[in-house]
Amino acid sequence: MAESSPLSEETRQALRRASTATLTTQLLARGLRNTFLQGLLPLNPLRENMVGEAFTLRYIPAREDLDVLSVYQDYDHPQRRAVESVQPGQVLVIDARGKQRAASLGHILGTRLLHRGCTGVVTDGSVRDSAGFSTLDLPTFAASPSANTNLIQHHAVDMQLPIACGEVAVYPGDVMVGDRDGVVCIPRHLVDEVAAAAAEQERLEAFVLSKVDSGAPLRGTYPPDEATRAEYQRWVASRES
Repeated sequence: MAESSPLSEETRQALRRASTATLTTQLLARGLRNTFLQGLLPLNPLRENMVGEAFTLRYIPAREDLDVLSVYQDYDHPQRRAVESVQPGQVLVIDARGKQRAASLGHILGTRLLHRGCTGVVTDGSVRDSAGFSTLDLPTFAASPSANTNLIQHHAVDMQLPIACGEVAVYPGDVMVGDRDGVVCIPRHLVDEVAAAAAEQERLEAFVLSKVDSGAPLRGTYPPDEATRAEYQRWVASRES
């Protein structure tokens, strides 16, 4: 795929403030319905949204004659090579085929990713050493924990190719955003406009929520009618003055 320019700081900050619910709505408005990686939840506290460009890793089913403990003596094992290839600002996204009987990776590899500047880990499988991940300053999203090493069920085969994760197509360079609800994948060419629209949606919904919280009925408020939108514009102007 063609190289894309780095995310602008304006876009990155907008995505850090936008909920995945808002982002999926903006993607739906652009005709994209399958962007939320269903069933993945954060394993550690999030101070802010996870934001980063996807670095992909694909697993196929393990085979007993190939996936033995001795392969870990090879520093060029594809899983290790992927960890050492992730660049600062990227999110490692793992296609584990939705299989959770064995971990996609463990705490030691997660720690190495943190020190490489990785901004998150996403897998539709499991991770092991979940107690370590719970305190690691690296947003990690998975379907479940598992004590089993990946060799029991997974064989790492390639990286930086299109994958499936949580039944969503993820291409290298797509932008992954994660919050307490889970993870959404934004196609790279749409990210700037989606981030800007999401920022405006978040601001409008904060205003609408304040009215509903004050007792306003849904009719005319949510969705806002012309009068409510005019009131919203005055509210925005007062905050900017």
